[in-house]
Amino acid sequence: MINQNNSPNPTKKVAIPDDKNLMHIAQYLKDAQAGHKRSIPPLDQFNPKHCGAMDLKVKANGEWWHEGQLIKRQALIELFSTVLWKEQDKFYLKTPVEQIEIEVEDEPLFVNQVDQVEIDGKTYIQFITTTQDVVIMDQAHPVFMREYESELRPYVYVRFGINALIQRSAFFHLIEMGQLLENDKNETILTLQSGDFHLQLGT
Repeated sequence: MINQNNSPNPTKKVAIPDDKNLMHIAQYLKDAQAGHKRSIPPLDQFNPKHCGAMDLKVKANGEWWHEGQLIKRQALIELFSTVLWKEQDKFYLKTPVEQIEIEVEDEPLFVNQVDQVEIDGKTYIQFITTTQDVVIMDQAHPVFMREYESELRPYVYVRFGINALIQRSAFFHLIEMGQLLENDKNETILTLQSGDFHLQLGT
């Protein structure tokens, strides 16, 4: 996984209100990450108090809604995506001082770009999400298929128990990077290679 280094200092003291207002949390995150490039904080090292839930929903089509209003500011969505946390099948926004439950219909991250990149003379498959996460497919970040509402969907593991849905156009591009074969059960299998990692994916 790329882009998890240079995390903001979790000990920096920034006041955060208790009213769970989305814009207050956004301002807190901006203050805490001031002077840093986009990075993923060490959420696994935070032990905040649980502060209930807020009316924030990530829909299965990738839209983020707050109190019945569609969030149109992509920069705001990218900011909140850096503090997404999953625990006991529930999703949260997690800071050093608060852990607030949100609703996620399927997964909160979405891949819209797939590329092949050269690293140390080897070719790897790279995924980029709509929130600028960069993931290299390997044993720790595999692609897999899972059913959602009677539809078989492709995902890649990202971090902290959270996966990203590979959107349709990106998945077609991924298929072009691999080989489609049929097994002895007449099932279509997609074979992918990323560096030394080989993956067979039933489609």
